[in-house]
Amino acid sequence: MYLRNFLLLCSATCLLAQTPPPIPVPGQAPPAQAPAAQVPLPIPPKVVPPDRVVNPDGSITMKVPIGPSFAQVPPDRVVVSVGDLTITAKQFDEITDGIQDQYKAFVKGPGRKQFADQLVKVLTLAQEGKRRKLDATPAFQSQVMYQTDQALANVTFLAITKEAKIDDAALHAYYDAHKAEYAKLHARHILIRMHGSTVPVKPGGKDLSDEEALAKAQELEKRIKAGEDFGKLAGAESDDTGSAINGGDLGTFGHGSMVPSFDEAAFKLAPGQVSDPVKSQFGYHIINVEGIEAKSFEEMKPEIEKKLGPEEAKKSMEVLEKNAKVVYDPEFFGMAKQ
Repeated sequence: MYLRNFLLLCSATCLLAQTPPPIPVPGQAPPAQAPAAQVPLPIPPKVVPPDRVVNPDGSITMKVPIGPSFAQVPPDRVVVSVGDLTITAKQFDEITDGIQDQYKAFVKGPGRKQFADQLVKVLTLAQEGKRRKLDATPAFQSQVMYQTDQALANVTFLAITKEAKIDDAALHAYYDAHKAEYAKLHARHILIRMHGSTVPVKPGGKDLSDEEALAKAQELEKRIKAGEDFGKLAGAESDDTGSAINGGDLGTFGHGSMVPSFDEAAFKLAPGQVSDPVKSQFGYHIINVEGIEAKSFEEMKPEIEKKLGPEEAKKSMEVLEKNAKVVYDPEFFGMAKQ
């Protein structure tokens, strides 16, 4: 009963409101930096707070620092007590299981004690509220009703999501429609800058107009397609000095990593194919795709199931809402006809 009352009193998000950002991971290497002179082809990343990290799927979660290791204790062992109220290890785990995913790893790991401190504050106030008989007021009971149903709704939605059955045909259809999004290219490029580009003019070079830059790029394209070595031409002619020293090699990248015009053109090329000049804000690019890394359906299946599960749950929700007998007071909600 005590555990239930606690869950009704405060959401996990509120408990974490005062949690300070986690400390950086000791020994963690800083992200690799591109050479200063390299063309800034990649799209600038989202501004992410220092205590968050961007996952491969684009979602942002809390960065979990290295923390103390915790001993395993019996589930019925009391780990927190406040007055005559006790919380066992099992109950503590049940509480933290309800935390939002982006915070869960933190409160179950290095932030466990911080979370417990917040829990103690809530339980202390809750006991004082009972002493004052505030839990018997109609206002409190209304809040309890809503928060109870909200917690149950969250648990039910998760259950429906886990129960969602997605047949292989739907999974294959999604894979076929989106598999290019998961592909990665290994490509090279030659950049011919034009007037107005943020790329600096090479020492001794000329600030070409748009027309001059396009003409030069077209001439290089002809030479490459006539048999000249792409890497050697990139080293000699590319204005992207950062990649030119490596024969124009950009390494491996996925969809959305490059500026839109470059991204669109590159992912239309087959391995070994050379593009026509592609214009971006940096100038004209000649792209050579050396290879494509594509994940198989079996490799992608777990991720697709995870993505489609909530969508199937939403469909079930729509059915439930459609079949529910819902009646609104038109006057109270401003729905009355004028």
